[in-house]
Amino acid sequence: MSIHHSRREFLKTFGLSAASLPFVMNLPSLGFAASTQRKQRLIVMFSPDGTIPPDFWPDEEGENFTLKRILKPLEPYQNRMLTLHGVCDKLQGDGDRHMRGMGCLLTGIELFPGNIQGGSDTPAGWASGISIDQEIKNFLQSKDETRTRFGSLEFGVLVPDRADTWTRMSYAGANKPIAPVDNPYQMFAKLYGQMKDQESLRSILDEVQDDLKKLSAAVSAEDRRLLDEQATFVREMERELQAQKDQKSVGHAVPQLEPGIVEENDNIPALTNMQLELLVNSFTNDFARVATFQFTNSVGQARMRWLGIEEGQHELSHKPDNDKDSQEKLVKINTWYAEQLAQLVKRLDETPEPGGEGSLLDNTLIVWGNELGKGNNHTLDNIPFVMVGGGLDFKMGRSLKYDKVPHNRLLMSLAHGFGHHVESFGKPELCKDGPFDRLVCSTLAKIN
Repeated sequence: MSIHHSRREFLKTFGLSAASLPFVMNLPSLGFAASTQRKQRLIVMFSPDGTIPPDFWPDEEGENFTLKRILKPLEPYQNRMLTLHGVCDKLQGDGDRHMRGMGCLLTGIELFPGNIQGGSDTPAGWASGISIDQEIKNFLQSKDETRTRFGSLEFGVLVPDRADTWTRMSYAGANKPIAPVDNPYQMFAKLYGQMKDQESLRSILDEVQDDLKKLSAAVSAEDRRLLDEQATFVREMERELQAQKDQKSVGHAVPQLEPGIVEENDNIPALTNMQLELLVNSFTNDFARVATFQFTNSVGQARMRWLGIEEGQHELSHKPDNDKDSQEKLVKINTWYAEQLAQLVKRLDETPEPGGEGSLLDNTLIVWGNELGKGNNHTLDNIPFVMVGGGLDFKMGRSLKYDKVPHNRLLMSLAHGFGHHVESFGKPELCKDGPFDRLVCSTLAKIN
């Protein structure tokens, strides 16, 4: 009997509505969890426009290293993180460096020729291959024991509704960009079902509360706890969304249900918090084991007024190194991104692994990346890659320094960490030295 057939039979047997299905798919005592093997998860977080290297990279190499200002918010998790200096995007071809940095970040392959003009370079189109998050998703979805409801989820914060090479980093295949969902209302509806009236914000739980009472009597004590936690989360998220809606009268922007609505810049912190909570919840309930989290876009122009910064981020990133005021503002901006990563890490660390050992963080690897190494020279060298978490069993707690290695090898390492032993990923010529030995060595040799 197939899993889908079993679910239909289950709903029929208990007299439940289809709206209850998101609440039951990860309850082991109902038989939907196909395997008791450890769950492995991946999150790729993106922030744009490069970093400030002197305030980002540790000076030391190895296990004894000091975090600079930008990475300081991650200090409580230093023994569970890796910094990877010297990992470079070596792809050439069409498109300016912002375009190639974004479109090649997760695909590791060139952009198609196209008609999107950027900078003073040759115009370009979409990436010519699949991205690593989708490659891993397809690998996991191909097996019953690792298949989940969505496979992957693509979160965004203030991503423009226009579709171009600067706004997309995930690809289902060549010429197949995937748009992130940057509206918490839409992501909430995707996870739990379409809300019928955004003005009245009718509760999803009102429709399924009787079903949840029936389920509560039919599952184990552990599953009953998970069910209660999930219902509590949904109720709290609905209150949060309603509170955002109620604030409209005092001038605060409110996320809308209709697709294509661009949220207000000053609401970025609130939107980020809601999206992070939805991401953690989606992992808790095994809706997906792969996720991306995209802040704005390449050439991102967020104005972080909540940090006292009026200029747009991309505008600041073009200022020279001797413009100390601009450099200090960019440090604050990138530190804020690190703080959001630290919040995600904290939430994963304090959330027990449902039906397993340890926490969600013990079974999740987060990779934070960028389309550029440094904004004002548009370099694709030394992309600021940071990894946190135990999901792929890499040896953490180290500052690693490489000698300008292709980032394709990092992408291969991610696949291998899931047991997906690809012989290359993206452009084959950049993969000849293979993955980074799954990052298990105490120090890795510098490789040309």
